[in-house]
Amino acid sequence: MPVLTRLIPSPVVVDIRRGALDGLAGLLADQRISSSGRLAVAVSGGSGQALRERLSPALPGADWYAVADGTIDSAVKLADDIKGKRYDAVVGLGGGKIIDVAKYAAARVGLPMVAVATNLSHDGLCSPVATLDNDNGRGSYGLPTPIGVVIDLDVIREAPVRFVRSGIGDAISNISAIADWELSHIVNGEPVDGLAAAMARTAGESVLRHPGGTGDDEFLVVLAEALVLTGIAMSISGDTRPSSGACHEISHAFDLLHPRRAASHGEQVGLGAAFAMHLRGAREQSALFAEVLRRHGLPVLPEEIGFSADEFVAAVDYAPQTRPGRFTILEHLDLSTDQIRDAYADYAKTIRS
Repeated sequence: MPVLTRLIPSPVVVDIRRGALDGLAGLLADQRISSSGRLAVAVSGGSGQALRERLSPALPGADWYAVADGTIDSAVKLADDIKGKRYDAVVGLGGGKIIDVAKYAAARVGLPMVAVATNLSHDGLCSPVATLDNDNGRGSYGLPTPIGVVIDLDVIREAPVRFVRSGIGDAISNISAIADWELSHIVNGEPVDGLAAAMARTAGESVLRHPGGTGDDEFLVVLAEALVLTGIAMSISGDTRPSSGACHEISHAFDLLHPRRAASHGEQVGLGAAFAMHLRGAREQSALFAEVLRRHGLPVLPEEIGFSADEFVAAVDYAPQTRPGRFTILEHLDLSTDQIRDAYADYAKTIRS
């Protein structure tokens, strides 16, 4: 008998609203994630302390762990510190680095993990991947999806607006990543998970088409939902294919070639997505990407993030080396350096006109 349904790895609860942080203890108890209140809460050593002071009275049974940075060493240290202490769950309270460290540590000791995001900078808050710095640069580690996601819009508003802008770029880049996945299916026969693709594309389109801005609660909810859906799409597909294509290869190239000058992840992948759409001949969509990115204050040209045209061309040329085995428009076209330079000149001219 054929299997008529499949189980989708996803959070038990997603709470996105104003004031969500104040209801964290009750939510964990109601969802039977932690009825005893025995929690290991990971926070940053800086801004996380203010949140600790705010939440400590509501979480009397929690132990608080300051995380120094987003490295594999910090993740292993956190796992060692909480091992054997009979916690119900691990809570990652902070930005992407804190959440990724908490995800890794929770998986290492076999505990469920709750992501409490304090900014919307990228789709890692609900993904089955932790991106951590290591001795060789940066690595991606496959892990279980968070059992719960809590996003307080009041807290999101307290973070610098650049974090919201970064999340916008990351969400929109899904559309380019899906186009790369479908291209690989046509050229190489790579299987495409239709459900994962649909969720990631819908997430990207919801942000791309929304008329609101970074100051609107309605827009922030749509962006937060888009980032959560993208994480679930990655869980469904079992890899980052629904959200990572040429756009992310270009961003990884910037990170590797210019580690001290790289812009935010979302800025780089948004720019990479607009250029990738231009490369595949989708001129109208590339122009729409550029229009929306500009409206939200994101860059559409490399000089807007401090890179010259030649440095951008070099990054695009190097980009395929960042993800060996992944097939995107960059691998398909296999452009020479001069051809990339010509394509960039055409892209720049098109979006400036």
